[in-house]
Amino acid sequence: MTERIDLKVGFACNNLCKFCVQGDKREKLPAQTSARLRQALAEGRRCGATGVVFTGGEPALHPDILGLVRRARGLGYRDIQIQTNGRALCYEKRVRDLAAAGVNEFGPSLHGSRAEIHDFLTGAPGSFVQTAAGMRQVKKAGARLITNTVVTKANYRDLPELAALLVALGADQFQFAFMHMTGRAGENRSWLTARLAIAEPWIKRALDVGRRAGRRVMTEAVPYCFMSGYEDFVAERVIPATKIYDAETVIDDYTLARRSEGKAKGPRCPECRHHRSCEGPWREYPEMFGWDEFVPVRRA
Repeated sequence: MTERIDLKVGFACNNLCKFCVQGDKREKLPAQTSARLRQALAEGRRCGATGVVFTGGEPALHPDILGLVRRARGLGYRDIQIQTNGRALCYEKRVRDLAAAGVNEFGPSLHGSRAEIHDFLTGAPGSFVQTAAGMRQVKKAGARLITNTVVTKANYRDLPELAALLVALGADQFQFAFMHMTGRAGENRSWLTARLAIAEPWIKRALDVGRRAGRRVMTEAVPYCFMSGYEDFVAERVIPATKIYDAETVIDDYTLARRSEGKAKGPRCPECRHHRSCEGPWREYPEMFGWDEFVPVRRA
């Protein structure tokens, strides 16, 4: 049964992130029509979904975003999230309007503890100030704040400092997602992809910061062999069964697509105690670096 739908409302965006997986969709594809999006919302409910994530691109730029959120609430969705770069949230009225329409989870993305890191990765000068201000507005409104950070070669050493900032900004949950090397991220993979074995201790230090502060913290696309002692923070354990409505296709079972198409297993993975539960890395990673870093965890 579908638990959540991921609704890509369009690909327009006021950032130009170096790790974006959407490639040139912003230039090629217009915003989805409200009629089509409302049809997807209704279909998702018929499939049993009780959660919806409005995403893109930048969903806050869709002209009917408030109407779509109201429609989701009217259809009975309980968990309504807007996954955003966070810049529009710096306007207090925008946050109030979205919350009044039905958004009960705001998911901005912050990729560095300082403007020079975040703005470099987003390709948008001033975006750090706006996104951090947006996070403050979300907490001022009393809403749930969850964040995502893409782990790259440009920011992995900064993750502990970023985690401290996220705690200070009031994030209820934050996640570190290893870069998926497709789209624009694929174009930049040769210089932007971190090595998992090198980034591992920095990721764990950042998780420790959140754990000590009592926040919910997790990782995505970091295989279990790099998470020894931190297995409970692997997001793939708890990602709900999701149906994705993309611009030109519908992915009925994102877990299956992730496991069968998006990620890969290496020759020694069957030796690992986590073989059945682990999804492995994004398949582009071992295509670049091979499998030597992936050391099986001994079976109990």
